[in-house]
Amino acid sequence: MKLHTIETGFFKLDGGAMFGVVPKSIWQKLNPPDANNLCSWAMRCLLIEDGNRLILIDNGIGEKQDAKFLSYYYLHGDDTLIKSLGKAGFSPADVTDMFLTHLHFDHCGGGVRRDQDNLVLTFPNATYWSNPDHWKWATQPNAREKASFLKENILPMQDSGQLRMAYEDQDSPLPSMDILFVSGHTDRMMLPMIKYKDTTVCYMADLIPSIGHIPVPYVMGYDTRPLMTMEEKEKFLQLAADNKYVLYFEHDPVHECCTVKHTEKGVRVDRTFKLSEL
Repeated sequence: MKLHTIETGFFKLDGGAMFGVVPKSIWQKLNPPDANNLCSWAMRCLLIEDGNRLILIDNGIGEKQDAKFLSYYYLHGDDTLIKSLGKAGFSPADVTDMFLTHLHFDHCGGGVRRDQDNLVLTFPNATYWSNPDHWKWATQPNAREKASFLKENILPMQDSGQLRMAYEDQDSPLPSMDILFVSGHTDRMMLPMIKYKDTTVCYMADLIPSIGHIPVPYVMGYDTRPLMTMEEKEKFLQLAADNKYVLYFEHDPVHECCTVKHTEKGVRVDRTFKLSEL
């Protein structure tokens, strides 16, 4: 098995929204904002090369939205999904499985592209993976999350016939990973837990989007059930510290990975490193 970091570029989000009730005097030291209170965040995906399977976890924001929409998020950086796949030696047609942690636009938008006036799947030979509870949540969205679930990102997966569902009470459909289901951020978000070399690499998605979100009270304002997020984080971090898990961050603008340790203040960062250093 080989793991590849797939960078798809950066975008900007309001720092206050990303850190919830944490005061700006504290969070600005973790990710300094610009004059508009916006902080840069990565959209970092993960590619798993395992035998005849090539599994991509999340795919960034994509390029098909109109200029007005994209202007809200100040996309920047030189990396793109397709360019990063190419650096790893692959094309979209090589991907066998497109695993989606959840269907917010910054996690799934790159999975569908525009071909003239048509919406087509970016990965023509891939099975796209979601789960029934989250699919229902995304296709019948609540008022709080409606702006994050865009039908043009989601419905083409079903229309193509390439959509399949993972089930919480069954074994993972992908041999490379176990799946941790969490519901504080959005209903039934799926976190891949990948056995790699002598450790477990945990793709954190939006449970812990960056190193700055490791303290349990540091919860995003976007979360639908913040108290549940805190419970899920605390339970996960205890296991991560006990078992020396590697946390792989989707949104941290600087750090790809870290391990954590127990301290008097709770679980905190132990060391940071790139995935390639494992």
